Amino acid sequence: MAVGRPRRSCLAVPGSSVKMLGKAQGLPADQVFLDLEDAVAPLAKPDARKNIVAALNEGGWGDKIRVVRVNDLTTPWTYRDVVEVVEGAGANLDCVMLPKVQTAAHVEWLDLTLTQIEKTLGLPVGRIGIEAQIENAAGLVNVDAIAAASPRVETIIFGPADFMASINMKSLVVGALHPDYPGDPYHYILMRILMAARMHDKQAIDGPFLQIRDVDGFREVAKRSAALGFDGKWVLHPGQIDVANEVYSPSQEDYDRAELILDAYEFYTSEAGGRLGAVMLGDEMIDEASRKMALVVAAKGRAAGMGRTSTFTPPES
Repeated sequence: MAVGRPRRSCLAVPGSSVKMLGKAQGLPADQVFLDLEDAVAPLAKPDARKNIVAALNEGGWGDKIRVVRVNDLTTPWTYRDVVEVVEGAGANLDCVMLPKVQTAAHVEWLDLTLTQIEKTLGLPVGRIGIEAQIENAAGLVNVDAIAAASPRVETIIFGPADFMASINMKSLVVGALHPDYPGDPYHYILMRILMAARMHDKQAIDGPFLQIRDVDGFREVAKRSAALGFDGKWVLHPGQIDVANEVYSPSQEDYDRAELILDAYEFYTSEAGGRLGAVMLGDEMIDEASRKMALVVAAKGRAAGMGRTSTFTPPES
């Protein structure tokens, strides 16, 4: 079960903006990714690398997951991104995000490169994770192999804008439903990514919603991928962070219920509880399948730092 470190909100921060790098440190996002790709103009990339190394080494990120998104492997910038950032701040970096991953070989290249740098610098080999972003048809077709390409892979991410372009989708609005399509045009893509992620015990992260001032729209889109089982979503603006943290956490009622099911099932399957495999808890029958479902919800709640407001009391014998 891929719970691990919570990534409910994954904040994008352009590496070319020293001001935004500083501001991001105090925001309540679970993860920050310092961007060297789309948010940084080609001529600004060398300086952005230096800004990112300095920001990582200066600290102040608290318990946030610290990620750097490098450029994709079809560009001339990727190897310099990886070498300069990891050699400069590898001890203060949690993951490298690789965009537009199309085959397992892309992930394998990054894995080998990270290993060489870690060995050279005396860093723990394998500690720096990889986040693989799926942004075109080839990446989606190969997503199972991509998820299995390295034990460093921690997340599989949906990149909607480039994906829409790669399949010739007739829309210029990123992340929202298409008015001419009678359903969710992203449902298959999201489920395909989710299946690959869960098969290999990785987290699944939804991509951005570009209408940054439409918080209600962001919430509706986020609720769809959260309902499927996604672990979090990109946020492009501080105003989206609290909504993401809320949507990708269980409700207090669901969290309490999950913990109650776990406690009750543990009791009733024990000697003291009668060694029962299926029992009634209120108006609901619970069994081993109920325990597994409750464990998922409870684990997400615990990872989010939630506390219980109710407890299970065994019946008097």
